[in-house]
Amino acid sequence: MPKTLDEIAFDLAPIGVVLTENRIIKSCNQTFAHMFGYPREALLDQSFRMLYPSATEFDAIRDVGLQALKSTGQYSDERIMHRRGGTPFWARVRVATPNPDHPLSRAVLSFADISGQRQEVELTPREKQVVMRLGQGHTSKEIARDLGLSPRTIDDYRARLLRKFKARNLAELLSRIMGVGG
Repeated sequence: MPKTLDEIAFDLAPIGVVLTENRIIKSCNQTFAHMFGYPREALLDQSFRMLYPSATEFDAIRDVGLQALKSTGQYSDERIMHRRGGTPFWARVRVATPNPDHPLSRAVLSFADISGQRQEVELTPREKQVVMRLGQGHTSKEIARDLGLSPRTIDDYRARLLRKFKARNLAELLSRIMGVGG
């Protein structure tokens, strides 16, 4: 049966579009599948976890936008995602939910590959863990306790990240890395 105009528009949209239920991919367009390097069929009914390098990052990103989704039904940021095979890329992510009381029960997300617009800086897995927790507002002591490190080590990571991103303070660092407030 021929596709409807709505189906064609969804499939050929110039951004990746995905519909989720409880962080399970229920539908996605070809642009989304291509961006991540998978055939569409390989993504359907799979957890979004498969698109993250670790369970820790998968869990942390859930918590970053949850409050905004609960209060406004929308959230957006810029984050590092991983293509099939592990190649990282910068993505602009926008999320909308029809149910702010239970925002993860059903959501529509759009993904745009903005790698060409972002500073190419490679983050180590530990730096990613520190950044995610900084973005959640945790102190060096809290991050150290969570990761089993000393607060001084976390301060060293923070200083290194500031230099890497040529940021003067934490707010500027987070803005450059995650698009928070920017």
